[in-house]
Amino acid sequence: MQPVTRDLSTLPKAHLHLHFTGSMLPETLHDLAELHDIRLPQALLSNEPLRVPADQRGWFRFQRLYTAARACVRTESDMRRIVDEAVAADRSEGVGRLEIQIDPTSYAGWLGGITPTLEIVLDEARAAAARHHVDVGIIVAASRIRHPLDARTLARLAAHHAGDGPGEVIGFGLSNDEHAGNTAEFAPAFRIAARADLALVPHGGELRGPDHVAEVLRHLGPDRIGHGIRLAEDPRLLDEVVARGIGLEVCPTSNVALGVFADLASVPVETLITHGAQIALGADDPLLFASRLTDQYLGLRQLGWDDATLAELARSSIRISRASSMVKQRLLQAIDQWLATPPEVTD
Repeated sequence: MQPVTRDLSTLPKAHLHLHFTGSMLPETLHDLAELHDIRLPQALLSNEPLRVPADQRGWFRFQRLYTAARACVRTESDMRRIVDEAVAADRSEGVGRLEIQIDPTSYAGWLGGITPTLEIVLDEARAAAARHHVDVGIIVAASRIRHPLDARTLARLAAHHAGDGPGEVIGFGLSNDEHAGNTAEFAPAFRIAARADLALVPHGGELRGPDHVAEVLRHLGPDRIGHGIRLAEDPRLLDEVVARGIGLEVCPTSNVALGVFADLASVPVETLITHGAQIALGADDPLLFASRLTDQYLGLRQLGWDDATLAELARSSIRISRASSMVKQRLLQAIDQWLATPPEVTD
């Protein structure tokens, strides 16, 4: 009789690093491309995961494909479908808290501006949260490749819609190529968001190393860092992040896909945990990486991580989320129940 490990898709967890366009199901992308008469790149038609060798960096290849996918999202119906399907898909993987991020600027040209774009997402997020029994928060993300004044505009929009309830704005981020832009110039936008008590969740420390994380810490005052995986290269800076209680949104599959690390075993998740980092595993962009949230946990299991350790990762994701204390308590108790249920056995 061999023990069978517990089903990781039923492990209660929070998903804190998921991009709006990147959350799209492949069949939805194909439907929207056909609907709007858009020719997709072959790489998106094949449904094969993006993968760049570790001696190359794959950001520009990723960005071309992401831009092509985003161009297929043109109507309110498209936006609502993506939100609903993202919440439903995460619910099927045990997610009790989802914080999904969007840059409204990317879709505003089709939908009449950044305000109606965001309000469509918020409205559908509230409906999907009730429909699928998932606690949902929205992160408004500015882009490094746009002017910092655009980021201030988005921060004010995010602050106007800030709240703690389902389908409200709970955070403000900064994404896109870490080599672009001057981090210090985005500080005013983050101060606007901080005054509204939004979670500050900029990307950092994936394409660039610890020097980039240091810039983010100095200028943006993050509550969490999107990625941050390369903090493992600077133990002293990692210890500072831990001491300041800053969570890390770690996305192992995308790190490998973009050529940051050669394989999953090389992604230093264990190093971060050993130093006491609070981590939330994230899927980042499942559309392009063909790997969802549960796959991140499964990958670590294949490296020898046991159920108790994976359950602690799930607890960490809930603790560093912006869920209410009531939601956190409910989900943490559900993890205890998951772990208390003995694995099945087979002959």
